[in-house]
Amino acid sequence: MAKGLFTFSGGVHPPHRKHYTEDIKVEPCRVPDIVVIPMQQHIGAPCEPLVKPGDSVKVGQKIGEPKGFVSAPVHSSVSGVVKSIEMYNSPGGGKVLSVIIQNDGSDTRVEPDIPLNIDLLSPAQLKKIVLEAGIVGMGGAAFPTHVKLSPPADKKIDTVILNGAECEPYLTSDYRLMVESPEQIISGLKIIMKILGVSSGIIGIEDNKPKALQSVKAAAAGEQNIKVVSLRTKYPQGAEKQLIYALTKRMVPSGGLPMDIGVVVNNVGTAAAIHKAVDLGEPLYQRIVTVSGSAVKEPKNLLVRIGTTFRDVIDFCGGLVEEPAKVISGGPMMGIAQHTLDVPVVKGTSGILVLTKKEAELPEPSACIRCGRCVEVCPINLMPLQLSNAALKGILEEAEALHAMDCIECGSCSFICPAKRPLVHSIKMVKKEITARRKRSASS
Repeated sequence: MAKGLFTFSGGVHPPHRKHYTEDIKVEPCRVPDIVVIPMQQHIGAPCEPLVKPGDSVKVGQKIGEPKGFVSAPVHSSVSGVVKSIEMYNSPGGGKVLSVIIQNDGSDTRVEPDIPLNIDLLSPAQLKKIVLEAGIVGMGGAAFPTHVKLSPPADKKIDTVILNGAECEPYLTSDYRLMVESPEQIISGLKIIMKILGVSSGIIGIEDNKPKALQSVKAAAAGEQNIKVVSLRTKYPQGAEKQLIYALTKRMVPSGGLPMDIGVVVNNVGTAAAIHKAVDLGEPLYQRIVTVSGSAVKEPKNLLVRIGTTFRDVIDFCGGLVEEPAKVISGGPMMGIAQHTLDVPVVKGTSGILVLTKKEAELPEPSACIRCGRCVEVCPINLMPLQLSNAALKGILEEAEALHAMDCIECGSCSFICPAKRPLVHSIKMVKKEITARRKRSASS
């Protein structure tokens, strides 16, 4: 298949701005004296604390028990003593019940339970390891991975896709993982394929990452059932539906899931976490985080313990060169702006973006000029302007009829709009209102 065909319709080309960190190797971040570990770091039901104030804990010890199928356990990232269990700021917004741990500095770890012969483990046993390790989607969505690996019996999966696109500007955590540890990604992919019983694995990487393509292809050499594919660089190439179409030409139906068309998608970081859980007995208690933006003194790619505050991470990068105008968890297109640096790194924290006033400045919106660019770039083929108008007027029925719930909130419409209308912001708002109304209807 020609290289130009590995893409999707719509999309935009924001400045990459990956030069800050793309050549910076991953280094361990300083482990802080205090970690704040939320009991909800995933989509789904929160965990119930398994510890109480005064308890001693070890690195890798399970401290949060999931209370639902769509949930994932939480583990301690340090050894020490539980100081308190309280509501604490979350990078997702609001406050979340969190376990506050005083680090004792010894880094005493739970003895890993590593199977003697991994090849003899059944898919069910492998899936249980993934569950117990607390693995969730590492690309930012944080959907519990064991749920993705448990399709209903009537959903025949034939293809596993790993997302190595990392199309968000500034972020390079996946890139450095692909360059530095590609064998972990291949190992994790093979485990996912065994769990799902499929013989086709595809890793998609944007063509602006030649070193990653070369590295992962070398690691996959000899693996007849795994293909490494170069994707045309375009945002949001890493969005699930767009990635599937680019690589397979299959289209996820409106309101449907990838498993409806025989596909399961995971992030390359998720695959590496699965490798560590199965091969090394290591639960998910740390992750690679890109720290970037002009307001931070030394942009870096760091291996950060879960529960380390943004403040501690930024301090490790030399602190700030000026007062930031905006701090974002994630990337500039889909990330979440923070009101404080006293929020913890969680499983879904792919980056910490610290922007100066010049970088963060938003122009004043003006009247729509009916140019249609938002329609041209929408990767879901929606009508962003009409959706936004319905949202701003509070007409939920019209927004639903315009398929508001299919919006992936990529921000392409807002980026391209010459009038700088708050298109994606208003659509996000109306989606929440529609969801709330559906919940009220279901409970009445």
